[in-house]
Amino acid sequence: MDGNRTPAGKCPVMHGGNTSNNESVTSWWPNALNLDILAQHDSKTNPMRPDFNYREELKSLDIEALKADVRALMTDSKEWWPADYGHYGPMMVRVSWHAAGSYRLADGRGGGATGNQRFAPLNSWPDNSGTDKGRRLLWPIKKKYGNKISWADLIILAGTIGYETMGLKTFGFSFGREDIWHPEKDVYWGAEKEWLAPSDARYDDVSQPETMENPLAAVQMGLIYVNPEGVNGVPDPQRTADQVRETFKRMAMDDEETAALTAGGHTVGKCHGNGNPDDLGAEPEAAGLEDQGLGWLNKKTRGIGRDQVVGGPEGAWTSNPIVFDDGFFSMLLDHEWELTKSPAGANQWKPVNIAEEDMPPDVEDPSIRTMPLMTDADMAMKVDPIYRSYMEKFRADPEYFRDTFARAWFKLTHRDLGPKDNYFGPDVPQEDLIWQDPIPAGSTGYDVEAAKARIAESGLSVADMVATAWDSARTFRGSDKRGGANGARIRLAPQKDWEGNEPQRLARVLSVLEPIAAETGASVADIIVLAGNVGIEQAAKAAGLDLTVPFAPGRGDATAEQTDAESFDPMEPLADGFRNWEKKEYVVSPEEMMLDRAQLLGLTAPEMTVLVGGLRVIGANYGGSKHGVLTDREGTLTNDFFVNLTDMANSWVPTGRNSYELRDRATGATKWTATRADLVFGSNSILRAYAEVYAQDDNREKFARDFVAAWTKVMNADRYDLA
Repeated sequence: MDGNRTPAGKCPVMHGGNTSNNESVTSWWPNALNLDILAQHDSKTNPMRPDFNYREELKSLDIEALKADVRALMTDSKEWWPADYGHYGPMMVRVSWHAAGSYRLADGRGGGATGNQRFAPLNSWPDNSGTDKGRRLLWPIKKKYGNKISWADLIILAGTIGYETMGLKTFGFSFGREDIWHPEKDVYWGAEKEWLAPSDARYDDVSQPETMENPLAAVQMGLIYVNPEGVNGVPDPQRTADQVRETFKRMAMDDEETAALTAGGHTVGKCHGNGNPDDLGAEPEAAGLEDQGLGWLNKKTRGIGRDQVVGGPEGAWTSNPIVFDDGFFSMLLDHEWELTKSPAGANQWKPVNIAEEDMPPDVEDPSIRTMPLMTDADMAMKVDPIYRSYMEKFRADPEYFRDTFARAWFKLTHRDLGPKDNYFGPDVPQEDLIWQDPIPAGSTGYDVEAAKARIAESGLSVADMVATAWDSARTFRGSDKRGGANGARIRLAPQKDWEGNEPQRLARVLSVLEPIAAETGASVADIIVLAGNVGIEQAAKAAGLDLTVPFAPGRGDATAEQTDAESFDPMEPLADGFRNWEKKEYVVSPEEMMLDRAQLLGLTAPEMTVLVGGLRVIGANYGGSKHGVLTDREGTLTNDFFVNLTDMANSWVPTGRNSYELRDRATGATKWTATRADLVFGSNSILRAYAEVYAQDDNREKFARDFVAAWTKVMNADRYDLA
């Protein structure tokens, strides 16, 4: 056979591997540590030029012209997808809400700050049916303003302006969300392999909502919050109320905010279940090329207007679904409700008796009146005593309701934007909100060298200084831009009492550093970081290297009054592979938990590698543990960790679930001990490649300098003023 020809019946291009997630290298070895999450959002996937700066683009955005165009869109109904009641406001609210509503407090992931709704799996969640049409309606505006407005900002802005055009005085709005360019690989949405699988799969006991698997917040795969038909689709308003409470708590909302969001969300718009769901085509990711990224298309009947099927329930909640008013309260509280079925077969509630003039109009013909609905989640607001009390309170004081909802909507849509330093635009509220984790401005006028000298004379060990600075900074989460060293919240509840922060050691170190801060005029936050830098410089000097760790003063010290302690509770580290610690045994391996922490910190795989190696030899392990301290020169910034890990004169022997001994092959003598978080750098082929780089004789100084660069990146991760 000619070597340039393809055998008959064979295709000359590779199948599956280019397009299927099931044909990746790791699918052959599913137990291997997958480092992909540390390489996502690589510059190779970003179509923008390397020097593109969204903040700079925003400065030239004509914000008022943009807002005017978005307002005009609301009543510019398109034939291909007509607006309900002639107004796209409710639709845009839903697009925004379902972008922001995927946020969860446990790991800060999800939310609307990245434009992730454009990509799988979110673009194809059953609960997001119809949001694809909303984004296409926004495309002409995105096309017009181009790089000056991100999809992430435009999606949230559209819902906010939608509310404004329907009569709500909103609390404010900030630009500043930057788009991603491919699906996120770091978000665990659940283990289920089918959409809307019974929620039992993610609970130890579905009757106890607090037993839902962490970090999940939604009750079923493919939902934003709860099943509108009831727990596992079985109507029971009180059981649904219990799930709503836990779900919204995991999304950083209290009972009053939850009640306000439910009422304010359902004061406008409608559900779409007036047809046969079996007539719908595939979701966007599975749709044919000719559908051009649109999903759930009905090619058998009209599928638009009054004949839409988006979910299961059908109907509007109020008699005027495009006006933000108090109609939800009178509709819910002044009627008795009975179970019924929508045309799509979904469980919903209808009023036992209702006057025709109180019914919502038809979406196409206002002369026709239609039956309103309540979902099981709406009925939960009536049945649950706490939620009911808020419904009554809101009805009695409409202005209070409007203000409470406006604030809750602002929180919902800005929760993952981080501190106010990240906010941009003329509509940013002046008020500091506790969920924004406010921090007073810090001083930059003190003598840094004098402060370093005082720290060096303090008697604190290298390990104490480095470990304390690390513990303060490691709370940073790039997912929602919370945590970090700025604010020095490590000295406040709840962080000061977290087991992973070694409370007794922490208190001892702070008792030394706080007086230095007071004497020098620096913030405690600065002094903690500066102490870590001093420790690293001392360790480098002990290795014969004269290194200066970069430092930028200006951190402030938060107060207890500026700290939402309850919302910080879920941020407590359960493990930290960088300090070789886990609170207890988990189903997830220590190396996977280390990888998760590295991703939240914004680290690359080489940065994770060099930080672990450096922290080990410095002696920064939790509790002074010797696991992984593969050196006889502890406290010295050497590359010994990598040298000894890769030395074939040594062998490794497991001694427990997460413990190993390094033994001399010739004598059998035990030289060191280690954990999985150590050995993974020798066993994983990618990490070993990095470890070998740092083990080379000619890279001893490179190791130290790379360690300092990665360390500085973590210490400054929350310094948005330096960006």
